[in-house]
Amino acid sequence: MSKNWNVQMSITELDRVTMCEARLTGKNGVTLVGEGSARANPADENVPAIGDELAAARALSDLAHQLLHTAVMDIEAHTHETVRGMEV
Repeated sequence: MSKNWNVQMSITELDRVTMCEARLTGKNGVTLVGEGSARANPADENVPAIGDELAAARALSDLAHQLLHTAVMDIEAHTHETVRGMEV
């Protein structure tokens, strides 16, 4: 059996701030949204691609933590025991 989960990332820039929203859809129709941002130092050269990369990485990291938290909650709901050893 094959399953597809899709992540759509939207990146916006305003002045020297880059924001990214990563939306995961697929798990029983539930959508999780991760957010990340990057702010360029005014003294640094303006390289928008770096802001995109940082904001996207932070949004995906946020999304990964939410997904791990969801998995822990699901495990605990099924086992009725506290999950140990997983960073959430």
